[in-house]
Amino acid sequence: MARDAVEVETGRAPTGAVIWLHGLGADGHDFEPLVPELVRAGERPLRFVFPHAPIRPVTLNGGFAMRAWYDIVSLDRRGPEDEAGIRASQATVEALIRRENERGIASERIVLAGFSQGGAMAVSVGVRYPEKLAGILGLSCYMLRATQLAAERHAANRSTPVFLAHGREDPVVPPTLGEEARRLLEGAGYAVEWHTYNMPHSVCPQEVADVAVWLRRVV
Repeated sequence: MARDAVEVETGRAPTGAVIWLHGLGADGHDFEPLVPELVRAGERPLRFVFPHAPIRPVTLNGGFAMRAWYDIVSLDRRGPEDEAGIRASQATVEALIRRENERGIASERIVLAGFSQGGAMAVSVGVRYPEKLAGILGLSCYMLRATQLAAERHAANRSTPVFLAHGREDPVVPPTLGEEARRLLEGAGYAVEWHTYNMPHSVCPQEVADVAVWLRRVV
């Protein structure tokens, strides 16, 4: 699973890496086209890793099988969560981080990023990871396993920069869920850079530009 990914290197001998998790039903190619907008020609070389989630039935979508990092029963954050699926995907992301370490990129030069379900995973894994990361980025997402945050977060990433962004017109993941994630992280002492945009459940040019600026700062 750790090798089931799309990879794009922006130059020879990358000095940093971005592990980017796609949203529900998409795959690793979804955000591949953004790479040239995130790293300018001649800038520090980065390796972008876009893993494919496994195909599994998703309860929220009538049990239809699609690529998903975990099953979703409901978007009601008070409802049940797929603990086993979340933990399995956490192990996959951690394996991808270790793979970058083996290829010569230290954890402190690695950003965990994602959109929607993938963003929720990136945040969840990032705050729990036992080694310092360069940054944690979640777009149009929400907080997973919020009640376990205090007990499970790791001190290694309490000062790691966090970028959260959401569309004000998002009909899929309501903006209130993104705001809730922001409040939970800020309440736990994380430094969150928060952005909202006039868009639905998607990305927009200004958001991509803001992410590019943030990436230049953290890695």
